[in-house]
Amino acid sequence: MKEIKPEELKENPFTLIGKDWMLITAEKESKVNMMTASWGNLGIMWGKNAATIYIRESRYTKDFVDNGDHFSLCVLPEEMRDKLNYCGSASGRNEDKVSKTGLTVEHDGQVPYFAESRLVLVCRKLYAQELKADCFDEKAKGIIDACYAKGDWHTMYIAEVEKVLVKE
Repeated sequence: MKEIKPEELKENPFTLIGKDWMLITAEKESKVNMMTASWGNLGIMWGKNAATIYIRESRYTKDFVDNGDHFSLCVLPEEMRDKLNYCGSASGRNEDKVSKTGLTVEHDGQVPYFAESRLVLVCRKLYAQELKADCFDEKAKGIIDACYAKGDWHTMYIAEVEKVLVKE
């Protein structure tokens, strides 16, 4: 992997997050876990290059992200879509998703990522807050019914993008 400056990233964030998807990857007690995500944001927050991710309370990966200061966002090549689908439907509570996918864990310092990634964002958490029903604008209340009917709310995490790694 080769490091580039965040400003050198040529990816469309709408395609990158909404179509390509990413693996939110974190480590706790020497165990790595990941989940597929297709919601998020990339931009500037508080004068920093930032990524915003959303994780439901019920997701096993949330405990890994909550436990540490860092996580990575890993974008796999399209030919690994089956691994993304699997990581979005299986739980690390019940099985070892890393061994099941055959992905290779690497580290940037203490931050895990997957060697097979075409793009990795190494992120440091800055802020976390649970989304709440009373914070939705009245005109957006349909989102609650569509996305939170079961009460499984997302926590929003804003993180500084400390490093961008791309496949050479």
